[in-house]
Amino acid sequence: MSISKENLEIKNRIFDLERRIEDMHLNFQKYCQGIETKLPDWEQLQRELLQFSKRQIYDMVLSRHLDRVLYKFQNRKSIWLRWLEQYQNSARTKGEDDTTPPFGTEVT
Repeated sequence: MSISKENLEIKNRIFDLERRIEDMHLNFQKYCQGIETKLPDWEQLQRELLQFSKRQIYDMVLSRHLDRVLYKFQNRKSIWLRWLEQYQNSARTKGEDDTTPPFGTEVT
């Protein structure tokens, strides 16, 4: 395979991974808003990024682009985990509020 073909393949793969990060971000927003019921599989995307990053990339521009995408994933991952924690805490608090009587009412 020629170098230009290989670089084009790498470039397309990097853009695909970046697009998937953006899609995952939107899916996390939907999940934390209660629109989606299924938690997005960010761990699978992380494994794919890790596997792809082990690949030797000789083109400096592509290598920098991959570094940028990996950095983007790490930032988004911290956002996603913070959202999950807030979502779970709000769901837990809401569940506790449902079991306690409203303020000002007496329980007999």
